[in-house]
Amino acid sequence: MIYDIRHVTTYSYGSQVSFARCSLRLRPLSEPGQRLISHSVDIKPRPASRLQRTDFFGTLTESIVIEAPHKLLRIDSRSRVEVDRTPPARDSASAPWDAIRDAALQVPRLDARSPINYVFQSPLTPILASVTRYAAQSFGPGRGIVAGSAELMRRIHRDFKYDAKATVISTPLTEVFDKRHGVCQDFAHVMIAGLRGLGLPAAYVSGYLRTYPPPGQERLQGADATHAWAAVWCGDELGWIGFDPTNDILAANDHIVLAMGRDFSDVSPVDGVIVGSRKQKLGVAVDVVPVE
Repeated sequence: MIYDIRHVTTYSYGSQVSFARCSLRLRPLSEPGQRLISHSVDIKPRPASRLQRTDFFGTLTESIVIEAPHKLLRIDSRSRVEVDRTPPARDSASAPWDAIRDAALQVPRLDARSPINYVFQSPLTPILASVTRYAAQSFGPGRGIVAGSAELMRRIHRDFKYDAKATVISTPLTEVFDKRHGVCQDFAHVMIAGLRGLGLPAAYVSGYLRTYPPPGQERLQGADATHAWAAVWCGDELGWIGFDPTNDILAANDHIVLAMGRDFSDVSPVDGVIVGSRKQKLGVAVDVVPVE
């Protein structure tokens, strides 16, 4: 499946901003199951400088500096991506989860996709006893890593309510877990923290969902905006598999990967600082349209 993706981010300011420095992580990844065909980013007002680098996690990060006074910043990202990804069935046979836990510590590499990078707690996904106990209910002795992860995904989808007004990016994981309300970012963080509490490698994935579903299928929660889900390392044979607790599905051809890291702080599509006063308003619009 080939998709055209348009991701428009706008910042409206209550007074003129004299200076802005931003980091953009807007180029979708090329990786097994996904191929980037084209990508461009248009920025208004025009930046005084644009510098690109690839970070540790393999994400293209563009640093921009805007020196012209402005009250509106508009970042228009356009990509064409081909996706061909077939996940295993949620009840398929796979290695026991405790064998995966032990194998993760034995992988002899430290590259961006080495499972050892995703075993420990990170700034937004602390390891909490309550979350670990919750996750442990899905991982009985000898249970397969895929089946256990799929059940944990299903339980989060069942037990947590999607509520766009319940949390913000700074809401602690403890509060999200206690309230059982949040958005895709929160659900992914809960799943990741629970898996890591059991010693399992789990990563945060930022990306997109197909805007309009195929005929006869329901629209996925999280379309029309950036989305988030968890990726679980299931051993060398299966590699990294995406689990979307917001929608209770394994990531397949309706999911487009933008970036992968330890938590949201590693992969935020746009962040930065400004010199200005008064309030600001953020707007994000995403379209993911199949190419006929």
